[in-house]
Amino acid sequence: MLKYDLVVIGGGPAGMAAALKAKECGVKKILILERAETLGGILEQCIHAGFGLHYFGEELTGPEYAHRFIEQVEQTDIEVKVDTMVLEIRTGNVVVATNNIDGLLEISATAIILAMGCRERPRGALDIPGSRASGIMTAGTAQKYVNLDGYMPGKKIVILGSGDIGLIMARRMTLEGAKVEMVCELMPFSGGLQRNITQCLDDLGIPLKLSCTVIKTHGIERLEGVTIANVDEHRQPIPGTEQYVECDTLLLSVGLIPENELTRMAGIIIDPVTNGAIVDEHRQTSRPGVFACGNVLQVHDLVDYVTAESQIAGEGAAAYIASRPRGRNRYVSVKGQDGVRYVVPQNINENTDTDVKLYFRVADVFRNAKIIVESDGKVLYSKKKPKLAPGEMEYVTIKADDIHALEKKQLTVRLEVPTK
Repeated sequence: MLKYDLVVIGGGPAGMAAALKAKECGVKKILILERAETLGGILEQCIHAGFGLHYFGEELTGPEYAHRFIEQVEQTDIEVKVDTMVLEIRTGNVVVATNNIDGLLEISATAIILAMGCRERPRGALDIPGSRASGIMTAGTAQKYVNLDGYMPGKKIVILGSGDIGLIMARRMTLEGAKVEMVCELMPFSGGLQRNITQCLDDLGIPLKLSCTVIKTHGIERLEGVTIANVDEHRQPIPGTEQYVECDTLLLSVGLIPENELTRMAGIIIDPVTNGAIVDEHRQTSRPGVFACGNVLQVHDLVDYVTAESQIAGEGAAAYIASRPRGRNRYVSVKGQDGVRYVVPQNINENTDTDVKLYFRVADVFRNAKIIVESDGKVLYSKKKPKLAPGEMEYVTIKADDIHALEKKQLTVRLEVPTK
């Protein structure tokens, strides 16, 4: 049985930032477990610029952003095991993992940080009629083929879904000489950042079709085309709006799913909206000593925010290791309503000693809406924003003194939308 103060599962930007922060806070024995052959996570294949503007104050590519953290890890005594798959988390915070050098590993940890990231929703989750023709893949798979392996997936492209990966791949495929016919989005709004819509579609003249989806694929061995159709307010295809589009490749950018199989196996409570763990302001889950951060907790739009959140988890894990708290904490619960889909953290220690940032996403596009945080009718925060969109994460900061003064142990984050 190996013994560590802290085991971090995942060696992407979240895991590295959390481990480094814990080390900075005095944690001695730290181990990072990463199933890929190198540290860096998904950033290794994100060769476009746009990372690091918030955290480093300069524009970096994904590999550059990751490399800065890899260098920092290498300058410490943090241990790393790559090409290592974690199988389960047992009672007593024992991590079971395996690789081809050590075989089966049992690792006892005082604290664990979950930083496994997320994966793309595949075609099988969409129920699109058609054969299993080649040329249908997720946008992230296409990104790996082009940026890491040097292969072009196709020449005539349709993209379903306007998440950020899909938008970025629309530009990438165009720059590599392919013809991107269109990006179809089921919802009446894009799921990506406005800057990506502008830079990746508008600047290249690629049409974005909202309230539109692919209802059928054509072709037996290789994709030959797709049928698209407009959808109504219930997201059902509208008869008579069908259109055949010739293409040899369909890229899917239809949402990201946190990699929470380990979390569920460990009996940790999951938020049904985020599909990540329910956490407190230190990012501790419902299981004492187990923390979560990054895209395994909630899907972020900027890696800079992943880093900031992971540092919170690293600091929280360090405090747990130092104090080993016993007994149950009393929490202020946090929820979203009236246009707010979810809020993270979902719980705040009623005696928290720090101001708390509440991160949230809205359910639709709202203009001139007012963000309100209240408890039992008392408003703690109020601010009007010219535009709120589902593709962009928002946050508000609540002061610790305001949390201490709450009579009812519940906070609500909601929107006040002007009537039309």
